[in-house]
Amino acid sequence: MTSITSDDAADAAVGDEKRGKTDMVGKALSLLVMLGDGPGATTAADLSRRAELPFSTAYRLLQSLQRAGFVDFEPEGKKYSLGLRVFQLGLHVSNTLGFAGTATPVLERLTATTGEASILAVLDGDRFLTVAKVDGPKAFRVTSDPGYRGHLHCSAFGKALIAFAPEPEREHLVDSVELVPVAPRTITDRARFRAEIERVRAQGYAVMDEENEVGMRAIAVPVLEAAADGEPRLLAAIACSAPTVRMGVDELVAQLPALRQAADELAARLPRP
Repeated sequence: MTSITSDDAADAAVGDEKRGKTDMVGKALSLLVMLGDGPGATTAADLSRRAELPFSTAYRLLQSLQRAGFVDFEPEGKKYSLGLRVFQLGLHVSNTLGFAGTATPVLERLTATTGEASILAVLDGDRFLTVAKVDGPKAFRVTSDPGYRGHLHCSAFGKALIAFAPEPEREHLVDSVELVPVAPRTITDRARFRAEIERVRAQGYAVMDEENEVGMRAIAVPVLEAAADGEPRLLAAIACSAPTVRMGVDELVAQLPALRQAADELAARLPRP
């Protein structure tokens, strides 16, 4: 029979305490992710429900995050949103990786050519993450700002990122990404979605035609790095986005030479993970 010493019991207690603290850190981070994924400020009750946490736990975590500057609180509506500290850290990461500084001049030249917004995004789990954007000179403004995480299945970014991801990841995403009906034209049928990704891979570009937002279209191409084994490695996707009243699908496709030139330049200049 194995005996348990007082030292063993103490070590176990310390381990339990560390695991408890780690769990709380994970729960706090999950609340931050939910705030970032949401369309705007939300209440502690809504966050506790979505995170499947007791209200008291969610409230305490939000209070701690607020004190540290990661969360802002609106007293009038009793709602929480991401705080300035998150924005500062995001800028720091972007600058450290070099994406924003490297991509912006390329996006500016692309926008000067197309007259529309140019956006760079990367694959972030089961979403895309906008890392750099240059708005067009015209009045209508695209809302996918840096830091925005969007659905893969209904965006030009997402389709391009899935289509040119490594095969195991591509197959996983095609089979598992949630086909949320974001807009009336969103693809929600799995077989049709698979066919769409195969088409994007074959033609080398992806189009979003009011599938993510009524009144908006976009075209995206992958940013691919040549690899020693001959299989290009996905770095990002670059898109031109415009209102439907200004550009039809054929007009978007006509921007492909400029998009591909920008993608080639970014493939040579972007920092490697």
